[in-house]
Amino acid sequence: MSAAFGCRSVGYTAGMKLEPFAMERLQSLWEHKVAWNLAESGVHPLRVEELLENEEERSALMRQDLGYPQTNGTFELRAAVAAMYGDASPGHVQITNGGSEANCIALLALVQPGDRVVVMMPNYLQAPGLVRALGGTVVPWTLLEDPGTGGSAARWRPDLDALQALATPGTRAIFICNPNNPTGARLTAAELDAICRIASGAGAWVISDEIYRGAELDGVDTTTAWGRYERVVVTSGLSKAYALPGLRIGWTIAPDPLVDELWGIHDYTTIAPGAINDRLARIALAPARRELLLARTRGILRTNYPALRRWIERRAPFLSHIPPQAGAIALVKYAAPVPSADLVARIREEESVLVVSGSSVGMEGYLRIGFGCDPEFLLGALDRLGTVIDTLSSSPDTYRTAPG
Repeated sequence: MSAAFGCRSVGYTAGMKLEPFAMERLQSLWEHKVAWNLAESGVHPLRVEELLENEEERSALMRQDLGYPQTNGTFELRAAVAAMYGDASPGHVQITNGGSEANCIALLALVQPGDRVVVMMPNYLQAPGLVRALGGTVVPWTLLEDPGTGGSAARWRPDLDALQALATPGTRAIFICNPNNPTGARLTAAELDAICRIASGAGAWVISDEIYRGAELDGVDTTTAWGRYERVVVTSGLSKAYALPGLRIGWTIAPDPLVDELWGIHDYTTIAPGAINDRLARIALAPARRELLLARTRGILRTNYPALRRWIERRAPFLSHIPPQAGAIALVKYAAPVPSADLVARIREEESVLVVSGSSVGMEGYLRIGFGCDPEFLLGALDRLGTVIDTLSSSPDTYRTAPG
């Protein structure tokens, strides 16, 4: 491996132990048992019949050989992915089983015991759990709530001065999520450039989880980190913006020779994507079809978010939020001394509504509410959720914090 890129042998540790992934376990336990699920972070998924537009595509799918495809993904799929990232080539692309495997193999390749990894917070907490399991040190880097000044809109923004102080020389990686889960914030091109400059000064990699790219409420593609710095790894997939989570297709975009090491790790994890999944992903990412899928997602977000926003605003100042710029989730703050996990449990017990606790994404005192479902379903779920929230707001200091 080339010393220029700082690639190293994979740092598996004897007896590596992963901590419980609280949010994923919560969703797995309850998402099919509750009547109203607002814990999802994507839009309502497509059916196979909606993705296949003509008889030729349907017939080809039925004739698909169920053998192993090329383990790093077919050339055609890798070419379709590369086309979305400027000067990337199919050789820069590793197809994975979902964006979660993409993040996993990137961290397995780069993190060894004792490494410092700066992680944007709040976040989907897969990366911190993996870093700690690999013997690394997680250094939280928290987005700031910017109320907006001089006519600018409120947003969650990166504290670049804080990142400069945190990314000390020898820092192994800076892990970002752009657009961000759970805030829906987007980094600007200038902010990405600044992050890459800071990473370069520390000799660090930038790992950019871009799984929500394409799910922007204003319809403008989020700027990618790819191509801004020689040590950038991008991860993404079809689960969120494309409404195809059941395909379990993700990818990494990485420079040589790191991409070869990622393929080597993938040989040990899931070996290959499913042959049918690869075929359907190629159909989804054909340019014209891709535009239709993203337009569908953005249409759902623009239809549903105003209803959620009105629901929140009717409960101000007890509830507050910064409007998300992308993604089908809102991070909603509540003004009560109630642990978010306890509040989520009570909402589920009393009204059969599932939402994600702020503690599950590194933000106690918040709820993460998904709004990518059917509009009528969303209104019904919010009505049930509002029953609990209104009771809490009327007596925040005495409200019981656990069922029973």
